[in-house]
Amino acid sequence: MKVLLIKDVYKLGRAGDVKKVADGYGRNFLIPQGLAVLATAGAMKQIEKIKAQAEIRRSALNDELKGISDQINGLTLTFPAKAGETGKLYGSITTQEIAAALSEKIRFEIKRQQVDTQPIRSLGQFTAHVRLTMDLVPEINLVVYREGESPESVTQAVEEEKAAPPAKPEEPAAEAPAETAE
Repeated sequence: MKVLLIKDVYKLGRAGDVKKVADGYGRNFLIPQGLAVLATAGAMKQIEKIKAQAEIRRSALNDELKGISDQINGLTLTFPAKAGETGKLYGSITTQEIAAALSEKIRFEIKRQQVDTQPIRSLGQFTAHVRLTMDLVPEINLVVYREGESPESVTQAVEEEKAAPPAKPEEPAAEAPAETAE
């Protein structure tokens, strides 16, 4: 099915683009959400108008969210968690928890769908991207540390790991050729 995008759709395209999508995706999600219309001859005549309106809307939104993006970019969030001896968490740090902590810190609502990362299941430092718009995607740092310890212990462990040269497996010593008795 070919559809004409009316609004920007993440990982699909920008407003005014004509895309070929699966029938179910178009019929059950894009069209009912008002994100696209069927790419008919009448709709194709509207492409330039849709692109112009979308460009105005996109630039206004980018201007509005530029300050928020500057606040978020490079921000470090810390999460205490229960973990086993190997550093594996009992549970995980989800995008919902990251979005809630970020919203609390910057006083601007961030939805969990805007946080682009997999659930975190181990101790350490991680990076995540926050999709404010298609053009504004600031990066945040996440530090997951064991409950009862300080967050600095994780950063020190990561720095020590980077500073230490990688361990090379030792090669077995070459054996001397056995003398043959004649």
